[in-house]
Amino acid sequence: MTGMKQGAGENPFADDPDEESEPDAGAESEERREQSPESEEKTDQSDRRTMQIPYKFRRDGVQDGRNRVPLFLKPETKDAEREALRELEEKFGDNVSLTDLREALVLVGLEHADEVKAQLEEWGYGMTFE
Repeated sequence: MTGMKQGAGENPFADDPDEESEPDAGAESEERREQSPESEEKTDQSDRRTMQIPYKFRRDGVQDGRNRVPLFLKPETKDAEREALRELEEKFGDNVSLTDLREALVLVGLEHADEVKAQLEEWGYGMTFE
């Protein structure tokens, strides 16, 4: 006596005879994933990058995800910053956060290290008095 009737109430733990005779397609897919998780991860990441919402729209406030750092500017630099902000707001037809502008300026500066080096040399860095 098996204790269970056949039909809709079949034993859900019993082996399916069809599964035993056919190769497991799920195992094959799983095996492929195990062999190349990096390529799958790269695909997932590139898909996410193309569909990612820009930082301006996904944050709650301008300080989200940022560390506070002191910034002291000479008057002429502050004037140039203010003028750049005004021009960008005019181009975008939208308010531009001063915090966003400053971080963009830092990032662009980091991409142009030679120009930053030249500015620092103009201020006296690298000078020796021997």
